[in-house]
Amino acid sequence: MKKKWIVLTVLFVLVLGMVLLYLLGPVAGPMPLWMSILPPLVAIVMALLIKEVISSLFVGILTGTFLMAYYGGANPASALGGGLLRVVDTYVVGSLYDADHVMIIVFTLIIGGMVRIITANGGMQGIVNWLSRRARGPRSGQLMTFLMDLCIFFDDYSNTLVVGNTMRPIADKLKVSREKLAYIVDSTSAPVVAVAFVTTWIGAELSYIQDGIRAIGLEASAYSVFFHSLAYSFYPFLTLAFVLMIIFSGRDFGPMLTAERKARMASMMETEIPNRVAKPAHIIDALIPLCVLIFGTIIGLIATGYDASVWQTETGFFSKLSATIGAANSYKALLWASVLSLLTSIVMTLLRGDMEFGKIMEEMVEGFKAMFNAVLILTMAWAIALVTKDMHTAEFVSQLLLKWSLSPAVVPVLTFLLAALIGFSTGTSWGTMAILYPLILPASWLLCQEQGLSVGATMPLFYNVVASVLAGSVMGDHCSPISDTTIMSSLASSCNHLQHVKTQMPYALTVGGVAMLIGVLPTALGLPSWVAFLLGFAVLWLVVRFIGKKV
Repeated sequence: MKKKWIVLTVLFVLVLGMVLLYLLGPVAGPMPLWMSILPPLVAIVMALLIKEVISSLFVGILTGTFLMAYYGGANPASALGGGLLRVVDTYVVGSLYDADHVMIIVFTLIIGGMVRIITANGGMQGIVNWLSRRARGPRSGQLMTFLMDLCIFFDDYSNTLVVGNTMRPIADKLKVSREKLAYIVDSTSAPVVAVAFVTTWIGAELSYIQDGIRAIGLEASAYSVFFHSLAYSFYPFLTLAFVLMIIFSGRDFGPMLTAERKARMASMMETEIPNRVAKPAHIIDALIPLCVLIFGTIIGLIATGYDASVWQTETGFFSKLSATIGAANSYKALLWASVLSLLTSIVMTLLRGDMEFGKIMEEMVEGFKAMFNAVLILTMAWAIALVTKDMHTAEFVSQLLLKWSLSPAVVPVLTFLLAALIGFSTGTSWGTMAILYPLILPASWLLCQEQGLSVGATMPLFYNVVASVLAGSVMGDHCSPISDTTIMSSLASSCNHLQHVKTQMPYALTVGGVAMLIGVLPTALGLPSWVAFLLGFAVLWLVVRFIGKKV
């Protein structure tokens, strides 16, 4: 009943707005830039109110297409009709014109098919049996999930899908909530990938940083700047520490505490392993396809990023490897590895002789179907990201926070907030970095020079700004319902997407607040970063100890 009234209220507000616009008549002129924040804002608020993502994203996209048509000179009725058509023919279809997006969709479907096959042939049951002998309780099960996340450090997509799908039956058996599983997967994958030296992110990060330092004429390599900025990457490192604190303490707070207590009190949940497995489970049937996926991705990254001239330089091995993977086509690598993994699972099932080929194909298609809802949400999220790009949402947010004359010491904090807000509004860490690095790095450098700071005094602030763009974008991504990695974490963990957002957001905001107030700001004022890290760890431990409650 409550949801019904919320929907009716939303519809009433929309109709009232249409009537008012109709009375005002068409407007031919530039749209006020502040309106560019409305599409993601409408989608997020509506999703939180009605607890349904797809329709909320659709309304958010429609809000954007309507406003663009209305300020393009159309009357309200024409703007609504034209906007409705543009939702599909321009933005939904447009999001699928991106080859990288299509590769992610195909990769997701293939992973779904592979997981279904190794579930049906008993391979996943073998993993469950093996892990169950080592994970005897919720704490050890959560720790094992965390450690698996650390092992697959090179890519966040493969990290979330592999770890989430593998650990879900274990989490169910140990009465760990799906919300907690999704949180550990999501809050470990991106922070690890963001700060590691050999990942699918490093190439994009270095290219964005290089553009920024080129604009100011700084004689430093992008890799050197990135390396020094790690001393100020408070949110990623504090997030990893916070996950461990939550695991070892056995404490939670907020909606996560409710979810965990509900999972513990529930009767033993039925796992995802089907009862039709009529033979002893063989862990090898799942382990080999998963290893093909992981190592195939690494080989694919090296193959697509290999440049002989890089390996002929006198730099260290890890520098060469990092440059190679940084230049790789991660989407192709993931796609190749997933296809090989699927084929491996099919061949191994045939060799086992317990399933006919036709039955294997049926299971594969069922796996594809299981991924459809997530693919639809991803597509709608990409579409609203296109709307925000066309409406210049990021530019509006950037101008809003950067139009004041500021002290250089305040710039890292504002950069962190700005990156978090853009990441939250657009649902993309990479997009946030692409927007902010070329904008913020020259601006922060120029501001420091105008204030008369020496190069030696400027560099720590500059490194702090570099880290704040990365850290803030990851935090905003963690809080955003329209983030692709958040969606994929929900998908892999079979957790209701909005429940994942609802339970993860208090934790992300807690760590983000500590990172900003105890890390970013004090270090900008001169506090050594190692002291800030120690204080941050201590404050987070106090939060867990005195605010968290035993599950």
